[in-house]
Amino acid sequence: MAAFTKKHEVMFSQALFLLVAVLLVEMARSVDMTNFKKCEQSGFCRRNRKIEQGNTPYAADLDSARLENGILHLNVLNTRTGILLKLELYALQNQMVRMKINEVTPLKPRYEVPDVLVGEPPTASWELGERSEMTLEGTSGESSFILTAQPFRLDILYGGQLVTRVNSRGLMNFEHLRTKKVDPPAEDENAGDGEEGEGEEEKEKEKEEPAETDKLEEEDGMWEETFKTHHDSKPNGPSAVAMDFTFPGFEHVYGIPEHADSLALKTTRSGEPYRLYNLDVFEYELDSRMALYGSVPFMLAHNSDRTIGLFWLNAAETWIDITSNTADKGMFGKMMDFVKGDEEVPEMNTHWISESGIIDVFFLMGPKPTDIFRQYASLTGLPYMPPLFAIAYHQCRWNYNDEEDVKTVDEKFDEHDIPYDVIWLDIEHTNGKRYFTWDKHKFPNPIAMQENIASKGRKMVTIIDPHIKQDSGYHMYSEGKDGSYFIRNKDENEFQGWCWPGSSSYPDFTREDVRSWWSSKMSFDNYEGSTSSLFTWNDMNEPSVFNGPEVTMHKDAKHAGGWEHRDVHNLYGIYVHRATAEGQIARTDGRERPFVLSRAFFAGTQRYGAVWTGDNAAEWSHLKASIPMCLSISLAGIPFVGADVGGFFKSPDAELLTRWYQAAAYQPFFRAHAHLDTKRREPWLFPDLNMAAMRSAIRARYALLPFWYTLFYEATQTGVPPMRPMWMEFPEDSKTFAMEDQYMIGSDLLVHPVTDAGATSVNIYLPGPNSTSIVRHTVVRDEARWYRMDTFDKMVGPTDVSIHVSLTTIPVYQRGGSILPTKERIRRCSSLGAGDPYTLRIAVDAQGFAVGNLYKDDGHTFNFQKGQYLYRQFEFKDSKLSSKDLAPNSEFKTSSWIERIVVIGLSESPNHITLTSQGNTQSLEFGFSAQGVLSIRKPAVNIADDFEIALS
Repeated sequence: MAAFTKKHEVMFSQALFLLVAVLLVEMARSVDMTNFKKCEQSGFCRRNRKIEQGNTPYAADLDSARLENGILHLNVLNTRTGILLKLELYALQNQMVRMKINEVTPLKPRYEVPDVLVGEPPTASWELGERSEMTLEGTSGESSFILTAQPFRLDILYGGQLVTRVNSRGLMNFEHLRTKKVDPPAEDENAGDGEEGEGEEEKEKEKEEPAETDKLEEEDGMWEETFKTHHDSKPNGPSAVAMDFTFPGFEHVYGIPEHADSLALKTTRSGEPYRLYNLDVFEYELDSRMALYGSVPFMLAHNSDRTIGLFWLNAAETWIDITSNTADKGMFGKMMDFVKGDEEVPEMNTHWISESGIIDVFFLMGPKPTDIFRQYASLTGLPYMPPLFAIAYHQCRWNYNDEEDVKTVDEKFDEHDIPYDVIWLDIEHTNGKRYFTWDKHKFPNPIAMQENIASKGRKMVTIIDPHIKQDSGYHMYSEGKDGSYFIRNKDENEFQGWCWPGSSSYPDFTREDVRSWWSSKMSFDNYEGSTSSLFTWNDMNEPSVFNGPEVTMHKDAKHAGGWEHRDVHNLYGIYVHRATAEGQIARTDGRERPFVLSRAFFAGTQRYGAVWTGDNAAEWSHLKASIPMCLSISLAGIPFVGADVGGFFKSPDAELLTRWYQAAAYQPFFRAHAHLDTKRREPWLFPDLNMAAMRSAIRARYALLPFWYTLFYEATQTGVPPMRPMWMEFPEDSKTFAMEDQYMIGSDLLVHPVTDAGATSVNIYLPGPNSTSIVRHTVVRDEARWYRMDTFDKMVGPTDVSIHVSLTTIPVYQRGGSILPTKERIRRCSSLGAGDPYTLRIAVDAQGFAVGNLYKDDGHTFNFQKGQYLYRQFEFKDSKLSSKDLAPNSEFKTSSWIERIVVIGLSESPNHITLTSQGNTQSLEFGFSAQGVLSIRKPAVNIADDFEIALS
């Protein structure tokens, strides 16, 4: 008994220590901005931000210019230091230009980001044109450039129009690698045998003419830096790169997530730059440019004539300043311009600063928004096709306590007729935060638990974080240690950090062999207790290190190849994500599609799965902020994104939670999640009216799953995200350029969530043309029609309108000219409705026309890549609805048929309706309401068949 007591005393002491440590970490992390750097506290940002405009030392050597395989090569000289750089300018296919700048002879190789590009982008060829002593010109198709020698400047044009200026403000900086200066020893006054004055000339010459590479003023933070108690040894010294890019004619720029800020990026003249550095930020602040969990160095600029993009391929910590010659003017300056009649051409100025690496930047010429996504996807990859269940509703909490809790929650959803597809388990399901394990007391029968929910068509997700508990008895740690798979510290010892399990090691996911090892652990044999219905959540993969600088890894930690963590930091999360997704694919020999949610992300993450906006709070302001945050991530090429429904921290009241469900039902990733210390918040725990509204929102999502699934498929072909800012669909309408309280789902649905407490109305903007013209002696009306989804009410844009809302409704409008495929039958989860019939919802435009697409496959395998899918287009024209095959070389058999067709916006009822399919013609039953809504009942034609339905 004494031994038993002593053992438990030790266990209790360890548990108490860990609990206190975690609580201290939580307290330290909660919204304490002093835990995170500002630019002034980051030496390379401080140095580069204080560079004066127009004082650049860089000059291009036009005599060195040469074309090799259509690529322009030339040297750029730093006239202050004598350091020579090499510039490569590529004309790329798909209307893009690439510029790379590196040292000609660096002391050691500089880091160039691997694995993000899907391959070397195919090149076109420059043709050199006019050349003078100071300028060099070149063209390739619609793209052209003008390169100015001194000071170095590059102007990029498309279609003869200037779209981007490079280094026009002279902020370029390339900190060359060098050896650290060592202070010479004090001279011995008695030293110096031999003749007097011997060697004095040489000494004087050295004083007067220092080596060219030393002509750089040393500053604090170049060779070592301390933030709070954390020391960065910086063995390679200063290595930052910086460049300014100006977008003439533009007043709005977007992208560079992740920030809890506005959709249209703000000027940083009087504040902090935007920061890209993946960090675990506990309950983040809003309206902030501070770094969050993910980083995508991709920016878009848009005006009414064109959209362009800029992709800065660098994985190190990056800061971005934004200024504007119009936005930065005070009210008095704008008034004076108006009085004088000045019309200054607007422009957006950006200044990009990264701590290490090279300058590797892509210019995407557009000119349409959809062109930008096609171009960006050609570089970093098209989004993956998620399984159908992944775009349905997910139920999560830190933590569902045990198997009985999981069973109860699952049954309660059925009891209250609320569909859901996935239930999630957080870190408490493991054996002491040892990932790939189960708590044998709380989850003794994980396979039976999974099989129980799988019997209803549902799935489970468990969390697997990348920090590995340092425990020799834990297979992940012992294998990782034996294989030397872990990141090393600056002294070449195993890096040790503190995270949920306590002392932890971190696999070096930059190594292919480590990723293969990790992937192998996803197999059913290696992941004990896993089944084919179990999927994965990668959290804390920034990486999060509780006792590290800024709650992350030390920058001088070492990865494979001798690279420092500073070089690869923003890649760590995407490598974890990739290895996990590849493991899920391998566990079924490539048959089944993966689902992996990741908190950290980078360019290219879209190839591996979903992301979310992290640790938000149950506040109205966070609900409001979720819209621009999701839109910004979507614009950066990652379409599968969402925010925790209800807010992760704090406990939402019934109204807030209801409104959050209504908003999130129209966002790509739809998951409720909550912190350990919050009240339980499953929908049935709230008043009946609120529960009914939450249920309606979830059911609305399920009804639209065919529409969502089609949009996700189309994203895999074009890169265009399902969730879009208004300006993407209405690129010439300047009223939409800064709009972030409403958005589009595809081209066809306009959504305006209710994000204010107690709201009884919302102001919405319905855009579009409204004009009359005469064509062949006939008056043609071109008006934008919008039909409210719940009432069929028609409105004509462009117009600003105040819409009444109740607790059970939010404004969702179908665009005139569209056809939405839906499924109206209520099922417990998405897979149970696989064979259900469809309803086609047709909203005609002013000419009586509408069109829409439907994609369908088996919902979970990769068989669609073998041509096993259907892709149909429905068109309503001249009072006839027809269906045609958009993928005639594919084949997919389905029992799904068309149950109902709803046509909205007709001026009068038809007298007769006929269906023609497979050579047979039959009459159909229909009804016509006073609102002008035609309902065609049970056409009963298979959704995969060609057909025509005629109204007469």
